[in-house]
Amino acid sequence: MIKKRIGFIGAGQMATALGAGFVRVGLVSGTELIASDPSSEARERFSHLTGGQAVNDNGEVVRRADVLFLAVKPQQMVRVAAELKGKLGPDLLVISIAAGIHLSDLAQGFGEKVRLVRVMPNTPCLVGKGACGYCLGGTATSADGQLVQQLLSAVALAVEVEEKLLDAVTGLSGSGPAFVYVIIEALSDGGVRMGLPRAVATALAAQTVLGAAQMVLSTGDHPGVLKDRVASPGGTTIAGLQVLEEAGLRGGLMAAVEAATRRSLEMAGGSVGVPPVISR
Repeated sequence: MIKKRIGFIGAGQMATALGAGFVRVGLVSGTELIASDPSSEARERFSHLTGGQAVNDNGEVVRRADVLFLAVKPQQMVRVAAELKGKLGPDLLVISIAAGIHLSDLAQGFGEKVRLVRVMPNTPCLVGKGACGYCLGGTATSADGQLVQQLLSAVALAVEVEEKLLDAVTGLSGSGPAFVYVIIEALSDGGVRMGLPRAVATALAAQTVLGAAQMVLSTGDHPGVLKDRVASPGGTTIAGLQVLEEAGLRGGLMAAVEAATRRSLEMAGGSVGVPPVISR
């Protein structure tokens, strides 16, 4: 357990997922969590699922927190920065999960001396199976990095990257769940076409993707090596793989990650003063 009070500006799904994850793995107790949100529904949900307190006052969260997550939409960051600039002390670690807002923009908006970290999470954090990239601001310490790694690991695989690579993280793991959902849906459709009931086909497809992913993570083997172990000479799998190659699945997925990354770069052109238009 860490002896930190954790605050959230914004009590939406991602803030709730993070808070619930911290409590679930025993990093903090619910009583050490506090969030603010203008929505009474969001506040009630946060309190119910995390055991933490939720208020309608950003200032109260700042006063009570040792670690502060900025969990608002990018378009709302201007208002939050205007409200909180000058109120964030040097002992407070500030972690932004807002897409497309650079560390330099955050420093300009909240103050150059604020200890800042930028995180790119993804939606599977909601079920404790996320993938996050993060980078430290110039005033953040190595101890801050260790704390961020510890916190994010409660809900995700967390990797530290250079800030210039966060757009690639967005294109891969940020947008990637949607690409995988399409794959699961297509596999399920194939099963239905071959006579399986829809519920059975979808469950088998989803579990197959889950199991294959866990094999990659658990064994450390290259996906190509694992693929070859399934594809017996002259068998069913190699016949299916030939069709996928002819359909361009591999190239299509690579192009999808590139397109999502380029779009992230395009949308990250704003600042805390002039927010970018973000739509993921």
